[in-house]
Amino acid sequence: MSETGAIKRAPDPLHRPAKAYGHPLPDDAKKFTGFGVPVPAEAPGSARADAESSRSDSSQIADETRTETIAPEIAPSRGAAPRATEIELKLLVDPNRLADFANAPVITANARNKGSRKHLRAVYYDTPKRALQRHGLSFRVRQSGSRFTQTMKSESGNDPLRRGEWEASVPSMTPDLALALPFLTEKLRADLARRPLEAVFSTDIRRHQRVVDLPSGTIEVAFDQGHLTSGDRTLQVSEIELEFKTGSPSAIWELAFRLAEHGPVRPSIRSKSARGFELADASAPIVKKPRKLRLDPSSSLDETFAAILRTCLLHLLQSIPAAEDGRDPEGIHQLRVALRRLRSALDLMQSVVSLSKLDLLRSEARWLAQNLSPARDWDVFQQDTLRIVAKGCPSIAGFDALEAAVEQRRAASYDRVREVLADRRTSFFLIGLGGWIEARGWRSDVAPDHLAQLAEPATNFAQRILSAQHAKVLKRGRRFKSRSTEERHRVRLAAKKLRYVADFLLPLYGERKSAKRFSSKLAELQQQLGIYNDMATTASLLADIGTEPDHSTAAAAIAGWQAHAMVGVEPRLNKAWSEFVKTKMPWSAGAEP
Repeated sequence: MSETGAIKRAPDPLHRPAKAYGHPLPDDAKKFTGFGVPVPAEAPGSARADAESSRSDSSQIADETRTETIAPEIAPSRGAAPRATEIELKLLVDPNRLADFANAPVITANARNKGSRKHLRAVYYDTPKRALQRHGLSFRVRQSGSRFTQTMKSESGNDPLRRGEWEASVPSMTPDLALALPFLTEKLRADLARRPLEAVFSTDIRRHQRVVDLPSGTIEVAFDQGHLTSGDRTLQVSEIELEFKTGSPSAIWELAFRLAEHGPVRPSIRSKSARGFELADASAPIVKKPRKLRLDPSSSLDETFAAILRTCLLHLLQSIPAAEDGRDPEGIHQLRVALRRLRSALDLMQSVVSLSKLDLLRSEARWLAQNLSPARDWDVFQQDTLRIVAKGCPSIAGFDALEAAVEQRRAASYDRVREVLADRRTSFFLIGLGGWIEARGWRSDVAPDHLAQLAEPATNFAQRILSAQHAKVLKRGRRFKSRSTEERHRVRLAAKKLRYVADFLLPLYGERKSAKRFSSKLAELQQQLGIYNDMATTASLLADIGTEPDHSTAAAAIAGWQAHAMVGVEPRLNKAWSEFVKTKMPWSAGAEP
């Protein structure tokens, strides 16, 4: 379908009862039965041909994002296969429950046969300084029986499930880098020539593999159990890999949803490669900031919504491992940012899409974010306040006792984070969101008079939304210097929302200088408002700790330090506001190209 062509209304993909799969929805899942994870039109026992013929418009819509083989820019040498796009989702499962999932009703009713069992051994390679990993690549040789396969995988844009993949047969576990050179940049080739590859870690996996045919598509399901090894360190693996084969990629989310009904699973896009390198380097999961969106100015509103939501889901799934790990405070911060970005993206859609399902998604994102907030507050207080003041006031006693009290509360808040991330409510939210995005479920909730709007260029929508949110910030910040702390907090929230909206929609205006300048001034304002807000939060955190004799003096020192610092922040904050107000809006008619 042309991006600017007519948009078809999608039927509600979950309007049929779950009993078609032979088991009821658990209470945790019932609230998500409108997100757009398709269910089959027929019972699983129907013939494949009948199932294929029953595919509805919702499947046709999802077909727009069907994957295709990507030919490399340089032809691979020595008979290597062309690079393709892999579409895969992992479900993390308790090791004691993995075998039970192989007999879940959705598997037994739809699998072609009992499948195959394999013993897979692999070795992952990189340079001592992780040149491949830094370029978003993983490189392994895997043995299955007497066959050896060399595989290189790459990150693939802003889509959470898609990765580039290239394979070639090799005679042994020793890699043949020459086969992969056509797929590497010149800079990376030179780096590899100077720093040879070395074995970093190995995997030993027992795999039960089955092919599942759903009306919406065919999925290869792998039940993997085993371990990763690097030196004397090991890490257990227990997961279900869902890899798309044919039909609509939304079938992955459909199957994930039905498996989540069967028992606790946790959706993940974290590869064995990522976990293996963390094991080898004894490092925390890598924290990633959201990728910059690249949008064609002629993109339709429908395609723009899809691109924005995909990047939000990617950021969300990427941030969970680091937030759960807790060693890097940036992990919890990025997860909260991802949830705020998602809520802002859903807010964008509310003038076009039915509010009921958007409200449900926003409500679940808010619930998750609220459970993360204490951990972030204690992180900031510990890292950016307590330790800085303690260093600046070495003669004052009680900072060690105060740090111990703070760490106790911080640890408890991270325990709560882990509980919430392991909650089935979180899994259903993430899977439901992913399926709704993949199937573009919002099309089934668009009023008839808004269908045409989805097909229009997104720039029309962007100008209206950006102008409205910009006006809200200016209104809340009127007479900024005389605003109270609470009123400035409201300005901060509006500016933060404008920042996310601008991140989403300004790419539609290309590389305009005015867009870069606007983003820069808005970012500076948000940073200064954030510093101001963090200082205001300190009082409530100190009140939570209480005034124990062993740290009361240190707590008083922090309160005094912050009061003095607030005076120094004021001029910078006022300057940031003044410069933001004077900045030309890049979406206005007179903006610089």
